Amino acid sequence: MVFDTLKQRMGGTDQLNPMQIAQHTLFTAREKLDLLNQLKAEATGAEVEGNRVAFEPAEIDEAIAHVRKGVANGVGTETVFKGDF
Repeated sequence: MVFDTLKQRMGGTDQLNPMQIAQHTLFTAREKLDLLNQLKAEATGAEVEGNRVAFEPAEIDEAIAHVRKGVANGVGTETVFKGDF
């Protein structure tokens, strides 16, 4: 069985926006923050170079804040598997 990565999904037909990443149940809060921070770095770097940016840095910041708020409330600290809720 072949598993695709979240990065591949973002570039494929099932594009995920930053808030969908923040609300994804199969990743821990740390994994979400790592991916969102990497996405933000790429978005701000592309802005400087003049390339088209898929997402606004403010949109990514909102998703990061959503994850951090969830962590403060005890949500997203563990990976959730289907049937665990």
